[in-house]
Parts: sequence; structure tokens; C-alpha cells
Amino acid sequence: MTLRVAVDTNVLIAGFGWPRWPYAVLRHAEQGDFTLVLSPLVVAEARRRIQIHLPAVLDDFELYLASVGYEEAPIPTQDEIAANLDLVRQEKDVPIALSIRDAQVDYFVTYDRDFTDQDASTEKVRQAIPGIMLPPVFLHEVMGWTSEELEAIRYREWTDMEER
Repeated sequence: MTLRVAVDTNVLIAGFGWPRWPYAVLRHAEQGDFTLVLSPLVVAEARRRIQIHLPAVLDDFELYLASVGYEEAPIPTQDEIAANLDLVRQEKDVPIALSIRDAQVDYFVTYDRDFTDQDASTEKVRQAIPGIMLPPVFLHEVMGWTSEELEAIRYREWTDMEER
């Protein structure tokens, strides 16, 4: 059975901005190591932010989306959002959390502390979405990367790579 992994907006953006851990997560999806699951809300926000902050990579981002063959997560209704406003610390994250929860993924990879903090304020969302992980934790625990492999790309730049 193929793993189903969702990524957050911050992982998509960072994966196209810098060749570090989020980039490696996205490459694993491209290689078919898992099925990438994306909320249309995440895609729209990533597209908007990339267009503003990293316009030179927008075409690469669009090509990636077209070629990776991702699964689209459901979009929650306004009623669902209104009924779950206490799911995540920040109300703006509720639609994303519901979308990822309803997709029933194995893992959700994000840098957003409103999902990843290990305290009482995130308990409800961590129960609703099992497998919330930071990119390096996902690479280590799920994809089997060693500490040395993770450290080797921690500060990697595009100029350190043969191709983009």
C-alpha cells in the first residue's frame, strides 16, 4: 500500500525556493515514493506566494504540479469550518486542517507550529490528523534518511547542485 502524504503551503514554497529538506520531500513524491495529497487551498496559497516572492520559479512550480500526479484533498464547507473553529490555534488554519483530515493521509508535513507544537494548544488537531511532522523528521523517520544525509543538505544552495 502506497503512503499518502500531504504537505503544507510552507513546504511547497520552501521546496521551490531552496534545495533543502522540503525540496527533498517534494522529490520523493516526484519519484513515486508516496502519493502526494494537496489541498486546493494549499496549492492556491503557494501559487500566490510564489508569484509574489519567487516569480522566477513559478513555471517550475506549475510544471511540478502538472507532472507529479497529486491527489486533491476535499475542500471543507463553510458549515464544517464554522463547526470546527477550535480545531487549530489560528482560525485561518481551520480549512486546511479539515481538508487534510478529510483526505485521511498517513502524514502531514509542515513547518507550521500551530500543527507541530507538542503541547495542549495543538492536541485537538494532532488527534484529528495523525502523523503531523516537520520535513526533516519525515525524511528521517519515514523515508529513512540518516542524520548525516539530513545535515548534508541543511544549508545547501542551488549553486551547490548540478541541476535545479
